[in-house]
Amino acid sequence: MAKPNVVSKQELLRSAQQCVARQGLQALTLKAVAEGANVTPGTVYYHFRSKEQLLLELVQEMCRRSWQHLETDADTADGFLEAALDSAKSRCSHESLYHRLFFSLVAAGFHQEKLRAELSRLLQEENDALASQIRRHWHAEQLGDISAESWALLMNALIDGLALQALLSPTFDAERAYVDLEKLIRRQLLPQGGASA
Repeated sequence: MAKPNVVSKQELLRSAQQCVARQGLQALTLKAVAEGANVTPGTVYYHFRSKEQLLLELVQEMCRRSWQHLETDADTADGFLEAALDSAKSRCSHESLYHRLFFSLVAAGFHQEKLRAELSRLLQEENDALASQIRRHWHAEQLGDISAESWALLMNALIDGLALQALLSPTFDAERAYVDLEKLIRRQLLPQGGASA
């Protein structure tokens, strides 16, 4: 297949995100992405072999943007905690695009070993990025006998669990849940309410 030079992968990912935002996840097809980007379906197939690959790369791109924002905008432990929780809370809703995509991929991954391995890699990248930020902002004595890697794993699990509850229940109170999550983390990592680094 000849390499198309009409559109970039990033433009196709934007088209996919716009398609889902306008018409919902069920309307997302490679053909719909092609139509949104004004290219042929062959162009989309050149960049993405399947809908799952497109979804995976869309989720990965959203994760990358989120981490870039956090890494540049949060210089202190307190600032990082606030920014990270605000970012996670913004994706914790009954209509969350990010988590709808992510959990759809998880469901498909139960039946596709290659996709499952890619999702495992993505989760590990997320845990590694958070562990790096935890080591950057908190001293070992603040972490206690829990490693930065374990803190990251637990925090990401809590955030994904809250998102799952929000997706399933339109009455889920994300605001309250995140207020309590912040209190819990502050109690454990910033017991005096102070910030470090």
